[in-house]
Amino acid sequence: MPHPATVTLSGHTVAERIGAALPGAVRDATELYAVLEPSHMFDAMRFLRDDPSLDGKYLVQLCSVDAITRIDMVYHFASLAQNHVFEVKVPADHERPTVASVAPLWIGATLQEREVYDLMGVVFEGHPELTRLFLWDKFPGHPLRKDFMALPGGQKPGLSQFPKQVGGQTGGEFRPEHPGTGE
Repeated sequence: MPHPATVTLSGHTVAERIGAALPGAVRDATELYAVLEPSHMFDAMRFLRDDPSLDGKYLVQLCSVDAITRIDMVYHFASLAQNHVFEVKVPADHERPTVASVAPLWIGATLQEREVYDLMGVVFEGHPELTRLFLWDKFPGHPLRKDFMALPGGQKPGLSQFPKQVGGQTGGEFRPEHPGTGE
């Protein structure tokens, strides 16, 4: 929660500032956030980091939202120098979500993008090491997506029963043989 004196910039203000410097980079804006064009996203992100009035040097967090017809990448920023916060979104295709990585701009995005890749399936182009963070490489699907219950090949998520309900099961048989290797 920002300090009570911290100002929340409207999406219109952020969109106006980015749009003036990078025509075509903003798709839409609301009172809460600006929506960037995916094809101009990286340049717009660099601008909002380097622009003295936006001063988005601190990427507070990034996350994703499954909006059923698309995946929205959501980025929250804070300016310590200007004492304001703001938010931008970048839409991605639901079937093959891909956006540019912001890890080259904010080193703290490296692990956050890996988390979103692992749990939501968003591919970050230009990421230095885009691998799963929590699940093993051969894990089927992305568990935070709304369509996760409909896995390809008729597979069902989760376990068919609790471990130890069946004689001889310990629960270990549901874990990868070699953790961290994807096998």
